Amino acid sequence: MKSKISLVFEKCKKEKRAALITYTVAGDNTQKNSLKILNTISKHADILELGFPHNTPIADGGQIQESSHRALKNGLKLKNVFQIVKKFKKSSPNKPLIMMGYFNLIYQSGENNFLKNCKASGVDGLIIVDLPYPENVNFAYKCKKKSINFIQLLSPTTPKNRMKKIIKDSHDMIYYISMLSTTGGRLKVSPKKILQNYNKIKRINSKKNIVIGFGITNKTIASLKKADGLVVGSQLCKTITNSIKKRLNTAKVLNKMVYNLKKKII
Repeated sequence: MKSKISLVFEKCKKEKRAALITYTVAGDNTQKNSLKILNTISKHADILELGFPHNTPIADGGQIQESSHRALKNGLKLKNVFQIVKKFKKSSPNKPLIMMGYFNLIYQSGENNFLKNCKASGVDGLIIVDLPYPENVNFAYKCKKKSINFIQLLSPTTPKNRMKKIIKDSHDMIYYISMLSTTGGRLKVSPKKILQNYNKIKRINSKKNIVIGFGITNKTIASLKKADGLVVGSQLCKTITNSIKKRLNTAKVLNKMVYNLKKKII
């Protein structure tokens, strides 16, 4: 049986377009608003990434850190993240949702317990930033047994031999980090160069679904639309911050932004 993530990529390829993948932080700025945002942007996003907040991030830039800070300040716990996912999945069971975060919380929770909660709430995939290959092999296997996609990461500095091993061991989606930076940084590499690097990866195994993240904004997304999928995160988190400061309807503002992002890659 094909995963929901795999089915989305099949649909997008038939429509000859990239999948739009959005990232927001669970509980930003409240659990209620976080769920409202997911429900709203899911009308336009093909896959949703939901970050579980962490107070010592490795890859997250300022915008995502600010979102995480708001959520943690409001007392958000891991169990609350699963509650948000469960409520979202009740209304949108076929929309793929990927949880993204750091291994420390999984370790504290216990791998088996964490995956049990993922399965029970309807999580479709996991991106664990600080659990690289081959250290992630056992955990990725546990994910597969639960029909949860473990999403491997590749970067511009990943050697080709290592890349081949990671791709071979990957599930239904691979995340290519476009540049050496934290999230939310200005695109330091030309879209042309990013696509050249991306195409080298695709040539290793053209059947794998590979998405590009880091530096993707409304200004850069159209120039990278030949990829299988594109991840927009920091721009959404920045928009949430601005809308809160201006006391605007956050879900409504994000709905318009995600709609416009989608238009640029169709």
